[in-house]
Amino acid sequence: MKKLLWAALLSLVFILGACGGGGDEEGENGGDTDTEESANEENGSEDVDVAAAEQVFEQNCASCHGGDLEGNVGPALNEIGSKYSSEEIQDIIHNGKGSMQAQSVEEGDAELVANWLSSME
Repeated sequence: MKKLLWAALLSLVFILGACGGGGDEEGENGGDTDTEESANEENGSEDVDVAAAEQVFEQNCASCHGGDLEGNVGPALNEIGSKYSSEEIQDIIHNGKGSMQAQSVEEGDAELVANWLSSME
């Protein structure tokens, strides 16, 4: 019984640690600006800097929500824009929801990611 309890506790520590997120990594842009601009226009969100939003997401959110928004420990976000507005997503980032804890992401970064995610329908 003690082993099971320790295993559960250790698993919980790893899961919560993985969602804690931001790294000190200097990510490369890696994206094609023309392609990003087309994606913005198609989604009707010309003011969203896709490359910057993806970088913030990668550093703070991808460990739980997956690099391709497919979900991991946290839920998939590839269609989150059909469920929540940008303001609601920002609120979730800052205050948490369900098992997701509040994230310590700067206001501008949270707004950038929330605007980008809200275009995912």
